[in-house]
Amino acid sequence: MPERNPEASAAARDVLDKHTREMIDWHFTLETGTPFWIEFAKRNRIDPKAEVQGFADLCRVFPNFDGNWLRFEPPDQWIPKVYAGRPFQIFETGGTTGMPKQRLNWEDFEYDYSALSETLDDESFPPGGNWLMMGPTGPRRLRLAIEYLANLRGSSCYFIDLDPRWVKKLIANRETTQARAYMDHVVDQAATILRYREITALFTTPRLLEALSLKRSVPDAGVRGVFCGGTEMSPQTVRFLMEEVLENRTAFLPVYGNTLMGLAHSIPPTPENGYSVTYFAPQPRAVLRVVSPDESMRLVEYDEWGRVELTTMTREFFMPRFLERDEAIRRAPATAYPWDGVAQVRPFQSPTQTIVEGVY
Repeated sequence: MPERNPEASAAARDVLDKHTREMIDWHFTLETGTPFWIEFAKRNRIDPKAEVQGFADLCRVFPNFDGNWLRFEPPDQWIPKVYAGRPFQIFETGGTTGMPKQRLNWEDFEYDYSALSETLDDESFPPGGNWLMMGPTGPRRLRLAIEYLANLRGSSCYFIDLDPRWVKKLIANRETTQARAYMDHVVDQAATILRYREITALFTTPRLLEALSLKRSVPDAGVRGVFCGGTEMSPQTVRFLMEEVLENRTAFLPVYGNTLMGLAHSIPPTPENGYSVTYFAPQPRAVLRVVSPDESMRLVEYDEWGRVELTTMTREFFMPRFLERDEAIRRAPATAYPWDGVAQVRPFQSPTQTIVEGVY
C-alpha cells in the first residue's frame, strides 16, 4: 500500500533517525549513560555510537530485548548516570506472562499524557469537572497518569480500585463465579459514583464499560467522553460499544499503551473505516513495528497480521526491539501520523504461552 504522504513520511524518518542517534549517544556514554547498556556493549563487543546512525541500524545491531532483564536485573542498572541519586517511581507491567517487568520513572509519563491532552476535543473531554477511572491501580503507572491527565485539564478524578492479576488468576483457575463476583463488585462502585457525582469523562476497559451500562446508562449519567483500552477490541466490539452502549451520544476514544511504551494515539473508529481501530506510537520516543512471528527482522506487508515489536527511546529508558505479547495488523502511515500504525491489537497467539486477559 503506498504511503499517503511520502514527503511527510520521509521527514518523520529523518526525525526518528536523529532521535535514535541522540538516544544511543545518551545511553552509551559514560557521563550520561545507563550501566546496563554500557556493560551490554562491552560484553557483546559492539560500538553502538559508531554502528547506529539511524533506526534501521538499531534494528540490525540489537537483538530482541529480553523482558527478563527488567524482571531480574538490579534496579540501579537501569538508572542513567545523570539521574543517579534522584528518587524514582517504580512502575510494573501487568504480569500477564509471569513476574511483572519493572520500569523506573522520573518524568516520562507526564510527557506522554501531556501529548495526549493536546489531541483531546474540549467538547468531548471538557476542561474542568470530574473524571472517573475504573481500571488497574497499584504498581501501574496508569493510575498516576490518568490523574495527571485529568489535573492537566483542570479536572479531578475518582478511582475504583481494580486488581487485574487477581481476576486473571481466578479465570486461569476456572473460578468464573468468583471472577464475576469481583467484576460486579468493581462495577457496583462505579455505578454508585455515577449516581451521586457529576462525571464528565470515564476511563475503563471494554468489558467493564459494557457491564457498567447494564447498571447505569453512561450517556444519561452525563459522561461526555470515554477512554477505553486494556483488552482486545475487535471491530464488532467497537461498533457495539459506540452504538449500543454509548448510543452514539458519548465520544469513544480507544487507547493503547503500557508501562514500557507510554501511550499510542488512535485514528477514531467510524462506519467508514469499518470500526477498525488503528494506533500510532508516539514517535520518535517509541516505535511500533509489526514483524513476522518467525523472523522478527522482517516486517510483514501492509494489512497483514504479525507480532508487535516495541522500541522505546527516552532519556530515562532505552529498550530496543521488545516483542510484545500482542499481535496486530500493520497499517500504512496516516496524514496525522506519517509512520506505520497497528490495528486490531489482540493477544499474540503463541503456541507455547497462554495469555489470560481477564477484564483488563
